[in-house]
Amino acid sequence: MALSTSFSRPISSFNAVCSPPFCLMKSSSFNCQNSAQMLVGLRSSYQPLVISCCAGEMGSDSMNLRQPQVSSMPRPPFGVTMTDSGLEKPSFKWRRVLLKVSGEALAGDQTQNIDPKITMAIAREVASVTRLGIEVAIVVGGGNIFRGASWAGSSGLDRSSADYIGMLATVMNAIFLQATMESIGIPTRVQTAFRMSEVAEPYIRRRAVRHLEKGRVVIFAAGTGNPFFTTDTAAALRSAEINAEVVLKATNVDGVYDDDPRCNPNARLLDTLTYQDVISKELTVMDLTAITLCQENNIPVVVFNLNKPGYISKAIRGESVGTFIGGTQRSEAKMS
Repeated sequence: MALSTSFSRPISSFNAVCSPPFCLMKSSSFNCQNSAQMLVGLRSSYQPLVISCCAGEMGSDSMNLRQPQVSSMPRPPFGVTMTDSGLEKPSFKWRRVLLKVSGEALAGDQTQNIDPKITMAIAREVASVTRLGIEVAIVVGGGNIFRGASWAGSSGLDRSSADYIGMLATVMNAIFLQATMESIGIPTRVQTAFRMSEVAEPYIRRRAVRHLEKGRVVIFAAGTGNPFFTTDTAAALRSAEINAEVVLKATNVDGVYDDDPRCNPNARLLDTLTYQDVISKELTVMDLTAITLCQENNIPVVVFNLNKPGYISKAIRGESVGTFIGGTQRSEAKMS
């Protein structure tokens, strides 16, 4: 194809009138020296074709581009449904949550280390809330396989080595839970506190947050990566790092009692507690490091029974289940 820009004689041509999205062609005869032209020469016996953009002949109104129609109705905020009468009450309380699943809870009736029925129940309930747009991260324990604090001192096993073995147990639980979730179509990533590149990603905070933003469930394994820290502390730490709004602790009991319900049948379930209540009364709901970390970062904790059907999705949506732990000196100081 050859291009030429100099002409010495008038030729018959087609004026290309640009009017998006179409280009209308009309025949005319004019002097090409007074207009911007482009000559398209074909490598054949056909005559050259001159195309002249003459937008000035049509005026500025004809050049208006079609703009996409944008609805003027405001989008409802996250978690709020729109009806004809207006905005309804939010269907859930938190957008990003961290679910702490203890190893003992995964064992179910204790006949085996991991009960597939328990992992499938967790997967289905997590799936029901992730479809609503709630971002879910999970920290798993390893007490159903190996608890470092219990084995420390046995056969000369020091506490650090015992804790590292316990961290490996949490990775086993995490991989099992990941396989269960992906079997029902939940995209899941496992991140470990120390590198195990063949089976999981290393923990990178920004990558974990990005996974959550894309709707993936992130399972944090291997605790904090350090001995002498429990997975409860890992849950509080990861929650603060990824800016989770609540820690949901799933256990084998309905919540926090004022006494041990296994020894005292009259023990009373407590609906609400403050961090100071947990610390001063030495309640064994979480270790002191974990509860203090939650207090310093103003992260509420909900303790509920994992074995009650529907409790996971209810807790994630912010419904009243188990025991709610919250309230800090910082918030009280602001109120005063």
